[in-house]
Formats: sequence, C-alpha cells, structure tokens
Amino acid sequence: MTTWRTVIDAEPALGIVLSDHELEAALETIADYTDLKSPWTIGHSRGVADLAGAAARAHGLSDADAGLVRRAALVHDLGRLGISNAIWDKRAPLTPAEQERVRLHPYLTDRMLASAEALAPLRAIAVQHHERLDGSGYPRALSGDALTAAGRILAAADAYHAMTEPRPHRPARSAEDAAEELRAGVRGAQFDADAVDAVLRAAGHPVKRRRQWPAGLTSREVEVLRLLVRGLSYREIAEELVITRRTAGSHVEHIYAKIGVSNRARASLFAMKHGLMSAE
Repeated sequence: MTTWRTVIDAEPALGIVLSDHELEAALETIADYTDLKSPWTIGHSRGVADLAGAAARAHGLSDADAGLVRRAALVHDLGRLGISNAIWDKRAPLTPAEQERVRLHPYLTDRMLASAEALAPLRAIAVQHHERLDGSGYPRALSGDALTAAGRILAAADAYHAMTEPRPHRPARSAEDAAEELRAGVRGAQFDADAVDAVLRAAGHPVKRRRQWPAGLTSREVEVLRLLVRGLSYREIAEELVITRRTAGSHVEHIYAKIGVSNRARASLFAMKHGLMSAE
C-alpha cells in the first residue's frame, strides 16, 4: 500500500477521480485483461458480470446494489493472474499442490483489490465467488449467514457461466445441464435457492414461483424442520435428504435462529402453528 501511494504521489496524473461511466469502463478493461490470461477464459468475466447483474435485479436487489454486483463480477477473477498458465491450461487432472494454487485465486483477488479503498465494496463481494453455503468453498470456508446475498448471487452466476464454457479438461456443458447442476447444488446446500432461481431466470430458464414460508425459511429448511420435529437425528436427516451431517446441523441452527427457538419441542409448536407438516 505504501509503495502504491508513493507511485501515485510521484505522478499527479494518477490522482484523477473517475466518473461512474469511466469507472465502469475501467473495470471492464480490467476484466478483459484478466480473461486474456488464458484462451479458455476469454469473455468469462464480462459474461459472469452481465449474468450476475441481471440475476441481482431478478432477486429484488436495488439498481445500485445490482450494479455493485456486476462491478464485483468484472473483477472477481483478477487473482487468476497470480496463478501459472501451466495450471490453468493443463488438460490432465491437477495434482493436490496445483489444486491448492487454484484455491488461492479468490484470496489473491481480495489482496489486489485491497490496494484501493474505493474498491472495498467490490472486494467484499468478489472474494466470495467460490464460497459455498455448507462451508465447503474457498478461500475462507464461509458458510450460512456469513455469505451475503450479493456473494451468493455471484457464486451461482460464476458456477453456471463457467459450466457453459469449455475448459482444457472438459467440453462446455449445455445450458440445461448447467441449470440442473446448480439445482443439485441447492439440494446439497452448496448454493442458495433464491440466488440460483435468480441466476436461472436471468439466463432464460423457466423457474417456478417459490412458495413464501414463514420466518424467511427456505424450502430446504422446511424439509429439515419436518424431519426434525418427527424425531430424526442429524445423521438420519442427512441420510434422508442425501446431505452431510454437518450440513444438516447447519440447517437446524439456521432454522432455530430464524424462528426464534432453541429446542425441538418449540420448533414442533412453530411447525404446527404454521401448518408446515403438510407436504403440500
């Protein structure tokens, strides 16, 4: 940071303030430069940005917040510049050491954006693009409420768009296959259901209107609640829904927090009061 400030102070022309339009153009230029890192990612950042921005609006975010998501998406892969093309363009399976290098790129994005205070809002969103709801993502293994709505949308948009692009180790997947993979990620608690719906809607897929549950519960949380109040253990809930025990426990914690209870008995009363035990 000190070195960067010294450079700016030494060259007054670098101290200009960009308008919104100029900032947008600058970020798009950075996105294009980042994608030139590999022939396999040409156009990726702009594609993710357009999809994430449209999804943010479909999700109900304000125009300002949707614009913030789009801008964060333009620079989300900036950290790819810090990883060798010998890894990005490798056709064979990556070694464990190479996989660890790949997992560093969101962290590198975060550190690169940290040099400009004005980009802090973009940095906070961009670093989340490989995080997952169940804590299986990277670089920080964030989970649940630690992921912002903007971060959840960017994660789903990046995953969908990347699947529809070819990579050195696989061909591009069809839009339908990518959509089904995202839906499977919702069932596995890796992706947020509302964020995925918004991304798929923005990508042109038909999306059923989601039922509104009390206390902000998601459909998956209602499924977990039904099993919980019937006396199933975390392990049994996990087996029934084909998720990990850790994910089941995380769901229960979120349910308790949302409905304001701390035990199964009170959760049962809530479920009965709100008619949640019916599968309809």
